Amino acid sequence: MTSPPRKILTTTVASAAEIPFEAVLHGQTPMLLKGLARDWPLVRLGLESPRAAIDYLLAHDGGERLLAYVGEPAIRGRFFYDDSRTAMNFRAERIVLDAFLQRVEAGFDKADAPSLYMGSTDLRAFLPGLAAENDLGLGVETFGALPPMAGLWIGNRTVAAAHYDMSNNIAVCAVGHRRFTLFPPDQVANLYPGPLEPTPGGQVVSMVDFEAPDFDRHPRFRDALAVAQVADLEPGDVLVYPALWWHQVEALDPFNVLVNYWWNAAPAFMDTPMNTLLHGLLSLRDRPDFEKQGWKALFDYYLFGPPDQAGAHLPEAARGALGPMDLAKARRLRAYLLDRLNR
Repeated sequence: MTSPPRKILTTTVASAAEIPFEAVLHGQTPMLLKGLARDWPLVRLGLESPRAAIDYLLAHDGGERLLAYVGEPAIRGRFFYDDSRTAMNFRAERIVLDAFLQRVEAGFDKADAPSLYMGSTDLRAFLPGLAAENDLGLGVETFGALPPMAGLWIGNRTVAAAHYDMSNNIAVCAVGHRRFTLFPPDQVANLYPGPLEPTPGGQVVSMVDFEAPDFDRHPRFRDALAVAQVADLEPGDVLVYPALWWHQVEALDPFNVLVNYWWNAAPAFMDTPMNTLLHGLLSLRDRPDFEKQGWKALFDYYLFGPPDQAGAHLPEAARGALGPMDLAKARRLRAYLLDRLNR
């Protein structure tokens, strides 16, 4: 990048119980916690050698076929679109972990090795023993009633283009080194998001090549760089950042392993806001501006203001969906919406 981002806030804590989640989430302050997971068996073995970490992974493998992504050497690890911007520059394969790791290891000393990436593998479903032995020990106080999604990410030198997730994230660098470049949610326009579909990994990604940005095509990316934050993770480091923050992730070594935890405190009956956005494209975006301004006022009143604002002046029995949402109300509202959408 032409202008190096500022370093992310870095600190140390004695245990995961001391992670300052209030500052990270409510303060919207991503934070790098140095060495918090250095005692994980996977981290210790990875520091011994890539082979030791591979053997440890395989010792916990159940032998099931997992989803992997393979790109030609020419993509240089950047899993992205092809030149048409309508298809990907890599292919997906179902492969057992042993065979995948053999292919990664075979390319350790090769400059022209293919790009190999296995992302968001459900750690507890496929390698439960590994999950039990390598854990931060956080409980319901952090994650609420629903346990977090624990994911395993393995590969060689790869780049996941800048994107956002709808959940908060704890990223544990277990083997190798990684660089996260983060941007607050309000930088969306300056990151030039790509198509809603298809996407390289299920989320919209920035179309800017961070390694060689084209400022003629993407001039506002300079503004994004001005507020970017970078976190360089060593084995055992833990990065915590809020939902909806854009992040590009670079795996920097011939062999890299990351474990992450996605969580969101929203009740299970709540719908994803992405569905609301997609419905907005269908129902609002192309209306006249004067009309959209009126709807903006309504959205501010009903959705983005205090949650009790719209129903406070009504008797409790008359509030319906304007009162606190619960499972029964969510089901009735969903049924009403489905009926309206299917008219």
